[in-house]
Amino acid sequence: MGPSGSRVAVRVAQAEDAAVLERIEAVSFDGDRLSRRSINHHLQSPTCDAFVAELAGRIVGYSMLFYRRNSRIARLYSIATVPEARGHGVAGALMAAGEKAAARRGADTLRLEVRVDNDAAIGLYHRLGYHDFGRHEDYYEDGQAALRLEKALSGSKVAAA
Repeated sequence: MGPSGSRVAVRVAQAEDAAVLERIEAVSFDGDRLSRRSINHHLQSPTCDAFVAELAGRIVGYSMLFYRRNSRIARLYSIATVPEARGHGVAGALMAAGEKAAARRGADTLRLEVRVDNDAAIGLYHRLGYHDFGRHEDYYEDGQAALRLEKALSGSKVAAA
């Protein structure tokens, strides 16, 4: 449920959502932001699934997943929620939509990277069944490390690295 008691609605992102996604990037991240050009490119890519989450008809979050040919591993490339909508199930709804989309594309594993200092996101991912499998040092623009997490989709075994 959202802050006004409304449910989170998730839909496929459209090209006309690019400006809103860019604004969400700006309020969500201090660095490593996607440009409007990158967002537009990803929204048109056949190897990307992008979703937006709405509360009361307003886009309050988005996610992007990437796929590689001949791989059964999907990657959560980006997920963000506007600050005022955090804690209202937006990220969980976006993750559920992404997991379903990845499974429909034949992926048996979903992987992601998250800043090691993002305790809220790490807690969410662990609650959703993701487990740690590695770490990238100096991964982000500011030198912060990333924790690598993965989850087996649809009860399948986690793919080998």
